[in-house]
Amino acid sequence: MSEAATANPVHDWIAKSVAEHNVVLFMKGEPEQPRCGFSAVTVQILDHLGVDFVGVDVLQSEPLREGIKTYSDWPTIPQLYVKGEFVGGCDIVKEMFQSGELKAMLEEQGLITA
Repeated sequence: MSEAATANPVHDWIAKSVAEHNVVLFMKGEPEQPRCGFSAVTVQILDHLGVDFVGVDVLQSEPLREGIKTYSDWPTIPQLYVKGEFVGGCDIVKEMFQSGELKAMLEEQGLITA
């Protein structure tokens, strides 16, 4: 990580959030009320799998909305993190869900039961 990235308070906050919670979804809106279709789909998948996750509404903060994109080097929201690792956005989460890969990964991590 570059010097600039370590001096970024938004990146520090994101790093702390993904370190403190097993599953974090940076999304538009809240899990109970997503504010975009991609966030809604990702929430539905996580709910369907029965995984506990923390939703972070990036619409509450412009620095956060921009910061999450530079933190992950991923241009779109939502963004899913599992055990501190960036998993992907809606399309990747959907593909992993359909292939069974997401469920298997969550089971391996001990976050859901088979």
